[in-house]
Amino acid sequence: MEVKISTKEKFTVVTPITPAINDNLAEQINTACLNCLNSTIKNVIVNLQAVTAIDETAAKTLANLQQQFYENSASFVLCEIKPQLENIFDKYELLDLLNITPTESEAWDIVQIEEIERELMDGEE
Repeated sequence: MEVKISTKEKFTVVTPITPAINDNLAEQINTACLNCLNSTIKNVIVNLQAVTAIDETAAKTLANLQQQFYENSASFVLCEIKPQLENIFDKYELLDLLNITPTESEAWDIVQIEEIERELMDGEE
């Protein structure tokens, strides 16, 4: 597997360890993330620090994951995206669909904030 998976208390960090995400690696990331969605720790952070290239299908896979997670009341955050990768997401008009933070620490904060928001929303019903 070309991804490193690290489970924390409230989220799992999925980190591709290759510089390019192609269809095959995107499928590995997709599978790892969907496995998290079906577990007790649903939130996922994808750390893209080592990635410098992504193809269109793989970029769309990540955008689709974002949507699936939010439909299932879970967080999905991308972090540590290099400018050239951000440009690729922008080129495919996916940048606005993604939850992106500059650092993994900020991604942790987003997950925790979204967890609190979901708890508050559940309490209002």
